[in-house]
Amino acid sequence: MTFAALAGGLGLAAIAVLTVATVCSGAEIPDVLRAIHQVEASGRLHPPDGDDGKAIGPMQIWRDYWTDSRVPGKYQQCRDLAYAERVVRAYWKRYCPKALASGDARRLAVIHHLGPHPERAPKEAERYWNKVKAAMKGEK
Repeated sequence: MTFAALAGGLGLAAIAVLTVATVCSGAEIPDVLRAIHQVEASGRLHPPDGDDGKAIGPMQIWRDYWTDSRVPGKYQQCRDLAYAERVVRAYWKRYCPKALASGDARRLAVIHHLGPHPERAPKEAERYWNKVKAAMKGEK
């Protein structure tokens, strides 16, 4: 069924919800990772440590996040982009496997930023998602 056929019997509010859902899901994971890297480190490979030295590397990963990811290695390896991306993917696989499987860019982004319970900070989740969404649009 096409979007037009589906929308034919729906009101404007339902069409808006479907449009937002389309933007938020089905994203390619490398695009989400690139956008997060852009937001977290302006795309730099060797950014300064953030959050008063608590976040390191191009994905600005905290030690607890790295520990939760269960990726073998050392925390300092998070300074390497490829390793940091493995950490992020493992974290997502642990805390939001459905979002990872479906490419739910919004959920992936806010869980990266706020941890496994982003609903506790909805305004911050929305603020961060808007940054990641803008970075994703800028890449295409």
